[in-house]
Amino acid sequence: MKTRDLLRLSFSGVLQNRIRSALTILGIVIGIAAVIALLAIGQGAKVESDKQIQMLGLNLIFIRAGAAVTGAVSMGMGSASTLTVQDAQAILDVCPTIANVAPGINSPQQVQYGEQNTSTTITATVPDYTTVRNFHAEKGRFFNGADMERAAPVCVVGQTVLQKLYLSGENPVGTKLLIRGESYEVIGTMEHKGVTAFTDMDDQIFVPLPTAYNRIFGLNATTGQSVTYIVAQAKSLADVPAAQFQITNLLRLRHKIKPPLTDDFYMRTQMDLMQTSEAMSRMFTLLLGSTAGISLLVGGIGIMNIMLVSVSERTHEIGIRKAVGACPKDILLQFIVEAATLSLIGGLLGIGLGVGGSALISAWLKWTTIVTPFSVIISFLVSIMVGLFFGIYPAKRAASLDPIAALHAE
Repeated sequence: MKTRDLLRLSFSGVLQNRIRSALTILGIVIGIAAVIALLAIGQGAKVESDKQIQMLGLNLIFIRAGAAVTGAVSMGMGSASTLTVQDAQAILDVCPTIANVAPGINSPQQVQYGEQNTSTTITATVPDYTTVRNFHAEKGRFFNGADMERAAPVCVVGQTVLQKLYLSGENPVGTKLLIRGESYEVIGTMEHKGVTAFTDMDDQIFVPLPTAYNRIFGLNATTGQSVTYIVAQAKSLADVPAAQFQITNLLRLRHKIKPPLTDDFYMRTQMDLMQTSEAMSRMFTLLLGSTAGISLLVGGIGIMNIMLVSVSERTHEIGIRKAVGACPKDILLQFIVEAATLSLIGGLLGIGLGVGGSALISAWLKWTTIVTPFSVIISFLVSIMVGLFFGIYPAKRAASLDPIAALHAE
């Protein structure tokens, strides 16, 4: 049979019962659209997660102090005073792969401005924090070396804190805040950074580390300059593994840690965070894709059902075609093409609905959705394969009908 005649007969079979064919196509449309839209949500979640990690800075290595132990109970990472400002300076001086370091201490405190007050995080750190964390002042300035030397009572305020304290919208630069009952001059406000998977970067007030020692934490040069964390920035992404190795050996040497003693600090790199995020994103995307695949499977079963019904209804027609010379191969190809046509139409409409639905989700729900060419191509190929797979059994059943029995069928 010529290809043109085969296509004409197949389309004629599809159009014989338009409503039933449309409902079958609808199942494929919903399945393909669900696959594309849910994969777009999963891909968008991955991109957002990577963006949030990159917002923390570039080529970073996070070093946390060890855990204090009371009895047999660990008080948690960062609770022991095992890292110092001197450790941070040694990392910068000794490790050739390190470009900058930013030691610091975070502490929740109550802050007051006029009649307004809020609980926020006081971040005591050094001027290089802005470079390491890629987080800069939007108005005014960040504190500098001179502020560090004189332990100046100055602070830089994050955007979330501004919204809670400065309700009238006035310029905060030059005003004074009360932190633990002591006055601090606001010398700048930070740019908007947003909420990461770890913390609200805007819900912070930054103060010079020496100021925090003298006024907030009760520590000074005579009692020690411990910090809860050190963030080190490698010179390049390729230097991160070497930097991690150098820092580990340096801190073990400084802290006199020898086997079998365990390290009194914890270290993670930005690459570790990204790998963890990617693993979670892949699992999330796989879960969404599998869920959508179930609806596509249901659509394929619908194609098989409609084709079996079509074979039953057209038994007499098949008998006539065989009687006038049609071979089983022709009958087989006719019904396979009919099934493929249903899935092809459904696949094309499903791709359009999936792409449009992803755009609507992004616009209405403000979720990041990314439709990749891979998801579109895979969805299209799957729709064709579904039609072929679920159309083969009904086609074989039609091709194997005995022509004499088929002619006697009502």
